[in-house]
Amino acid sequence: MKKIKCPQCSGPSIWDETNNSRPFCSDRCKLIDLGAWASEEYQLPVSPSVDDYDDQPSSDGHMFTSTMH
Repeated sequence: MKKIKCPQCSGPSIWDETNNSRPFCSDRCKLIDLGAWASEEYQLPVSPSVDDYDDQPSSDGHMFTSTMH
């Protein structure tokens, strides 16, 4: 039986087929992590591309206003 550190609470987590919450130690930690993704607390880093910008002038007269959030 291999034990790892839970990515949410840092407690011990069993890494085998009996732990349906793996890599988390419990359903609670799994749901906390899911909630953080759903509320956009975590974000994947991306580089802006040309498609992320409008080609129309913004209200302040500048071209290429960012449409990224």
